[in-house]
Amino acid sequence: MGTFETPLRPVLAFVGLGVMGGPMAGHLVRHGYRVQAYNRTWSKARAWQQAHQGVGAIPATVADTPREAALGADILMTCVGNDDDLRSVLLGPEGAFAGLKPGAVVVDHSTASANVARELHGLAQTVGIAFIDAPMSGGQVGAEKGLLTLMCGGEAQAFARVQPVLASYARAVTHVGPSGSGQLAKMVNQICIAGLLQGLSEALAFGEKAGLDMPQVLSVIGQGAAQSWQMDNRGLSMLADRFDFGFAVDWMRKDLGIVLDEAGRNGAALPVTEIVNRFYADLQALGGGRWDTSSLIRRLR
Repeated sequence: MGTFETPLRPVLAFVGLGVMGGPMAGHLVRHGYRVQAYNRTWSKARAWQQAHQGVGAIPATVADTPREAALGADILMTCVGNDDDLRSVLLGPEGAFAGLKPGAVVVDHSTASANVARELHGLAQTVGIAFIDAPMSGGQVGAEKGLLTLMCGGEAQAFARVQPVLASYARAVTHVGPSGSGQLAKMVNQICIAGLLQGLSEALAFGEKAGLDMPQVLSVIGQGAAQSWQMDNRGLSMLADRFDFGFAVDWMRKDLGIVLDEAGRNGAALPVTEIVNRFYADLQALGGGRWDTSSLIRRLR
């Protein structure tokens, strides 16, 4: 692998300026980095650039292709939808791998499979660059506030080089193991969330049927062993039947599909996750693909 030489302020590239990637790339601009960005929808790329004019010391630029965005970059971040999207922006003559110089590091924030992370890690090594799989938790609000949690897989040396940059939009940046480990850790995260939200939905629906003052009950049990981030941040909105925000059901189903595929390979038993995945399919059938994942309670009302 080529030698990585980090300037005092590395040149950064960011591919994928959606609801997560756009705010993340914006934090990099505000922290004074030179950012070369790309988005498949050109109008969104231009809108992002215009929104960040004058924000940082160095104007952000947008490119026509991932390869162009990667030219001269020391670190490239990606934040796209799935395995195929990731391959499409990294591989091929106009992919980012074709533009990166030896010694650069690719940090992928997509929620994808562990297999594609290992595949791209291997391909990166053949062209003298490093690849870190770094999926995130914290949702759109975490991206906007710069408070994401990143779980990272790959070589420890490459991770150490990018960690200070990732801190621009994350409050926790942790190396969890070799290539693919970040994606596996994200799967653990999604398993936990799916089970917690179904349990919270059942508890709230039960309390409503019992005639309890549920905001009061939440304030009480939230001080005990039942407390969770989901309860603190979604309990009242679930009671109010508000779901037009947050992490969409469609995205969760994609993530749980990745989880269940991996479980099929490693032999893990995930009975609750399988059930909750079917419940999310029910919500999609009701037209709730863009509802927040806490909308599981609607099945019970």
